[in-house]
Amino acid sequence: MTRPPTAAQRRVIDTADPVTGRLRGTESQLAALLERGLAFRHPRPPHDHFLTPAGHRIREAEPEAGPAAAVDAPRAPTGVFTARVGGEEQPPDGGPSRMREVRSAWQGLLELRRMTNPDGAVDRPCGWERTHLVQAAALALEAAGHRPAGPDAGEPASDGYRVRATPQPDAVAVRGPDDGTLGACAVTLEKAGWQASEHTDPRSRTRYLLASPRRV
Repeated sequence: MTRPPTAAQRRVIDTADPVTGRLRGTESQLAALLERGLAFRHPRPPHDHFLTPAGHRIREAEPEAGPAAAVDAPRAPTGVFTARVGGEEQPPDGGPSRMREVRSAWQGLLELRRMTNPDGAVDRPCGWERTHLVQAAALALEAAGHRPAGPDAGEPASDGYRVRATPQPDAVAVRGPDDGTLGACAVTLEKAGWQASEHTDPRSRTRYLLASPRRV
């Protein structure tokens, strides 16, 4: 069985950038994470270190129960940025602090595209977005100023967008009020490197977007 990270390595993993997975730590800590396949070193300057998918899984997993886990595997602070997908229990906060967080997260995602897309392109989604479709689409929408639906919105959302997973492994559904919101969301997603098309739900007869990351 794979040996769990040390306390120091776990702190480095837990404090990685929540969007890009960029790591900060000592040379020995980063080297140990590289050796264990939990991090990779970007080939282009400044050669920063980032979490691999295995490293992301460790960060997202709950620490093991028991006193040792509480000491050796501290969790990241509770204020980690999360894109608003619509329908959250707490009403969306559209204040200046949230706007700064969203802008920072979006810029971080563009930088991740630059560093991880083979050609350095920032106009199409990267690997992280393809494995976090709902969060990535929601971040693109929120960063462009679209409003997520509140917790009391029905289906379709009456006061903003909702992004949800679909049975298709590479697509999300975006729903919203019939007031031009879907069209505006489609334009935003296409500018952010997604493909978006409108469809009609055969049962409810409501319109929705089907969006997937563009590959070329």
